[in-house]
Amino acid sequence: MVRTIAVAIAALSCIGVAQAQDYPTQPVRFVVPYAAGGGTDAMARVLAKGLETRLGQPFIVENRAGSGTTLGAGFVAKAPPDGYTLLLGTSSTYAIAVSLYKSIPYDPTRDFAPIALVAQVPFVLVVHPSLPVYSVADLVRYAKANPGLNYASGGVGSQHHVNGELFRTLAGIDIRNVSYRGGGPAVQDVVAGHVKVMFADVGGSAHGLVREGKLRPLAVTTAMRIATMPDMPTMQEAGIKDYEANAWIAAVAPANTPAPIVTKLNQTFNDIMTSADTKAHFTRLGWEPVVSTPQQLDDYIRSEVVRWGKVLQAAGAAGIE
Repeated sequence: MVRTIAVAIAALSCIGVAQAQDYPTQPVRFVVPYAAGGGTDAMARVLAKGLETRLGQPFIVENRAGSGTTLGAGFVAKAPPDGYTLLLGTSSTYAIAVSLYKSIPYDPTRDFAPIALVAQVPFVLVVHPSLPVYSVADLVRYAKANPGLNYASGGVGSQHHVNGELFRTLAGIDIRNVSYRGGGPAVQDVVAGHVKVMFADVGGSAHGLVREGKLRPLAVTTAMRIATMPDMPTMQEAGIKDYEANAWIAAVAPANTPAPIVTKLNQTFNDIMTSADTKAHFTRLGWEPVVSTPQQLDDYIRSEVVRWGKVLQAAGAAGIE
């Protein structure tokens, strides 16, 4: 009996390896839980081209936006676990939505097979030039002298929002979120001076607006300085201990996707991320390429769920949507 079970397990393992060797044999659906034209969509199209080149089948980007990225993620969570439906989601999808919303149609730690963490997206704390602050310390002093200072975000639960709430908590200041329908409208209202403060996406329009003098940068949100703004201190260097807050982008498949297929996809994503062309392209856009194993991504998602859950609880934003 034991021998029979062992033989069966070995046979299944061989089938899985054979599937991975042949995979993919048909086009792969690459779901992005955002509308076309945004940063995650642009990244998906770069990655899809790299995947097609290396694996010999089309990787078709499919935009399924809605419900704060949970619509597209829920669709992938329920897809067949055969490697032919993948998700390119963000920190909002995997780590923030589970605490922000009363309920979502998936569990980020159970319903996906992690494939690869592919990029970090740094943010920069910016202010309107009319605000009389020139450093993070200046801003903290100003906020304490002017309670209720507003900051702009791309909506409740967006990375801009949770970055601001982490700042509020760690700096011990009273700043208040003003939500917009996306990061684009938010940053434009900061440029117009309607709101004076924002944690803006370096990979979006912020870098150009800083160069043009329309926004004044104070610090980046990463633990280390970034290549596109090398003279800009980190929030930690600027005096906000333990501050680190990046958006991040990762690829996953439905849970129970065969391990050999996950491994093959992981190796392919990592090959794309270490190529000179990808590094150059990502750097131009302010994205930081990342290489990981599936286990590292799994551990990271779990830790980020806990971390941002605490931030949203402290902000009074958990379970409000």
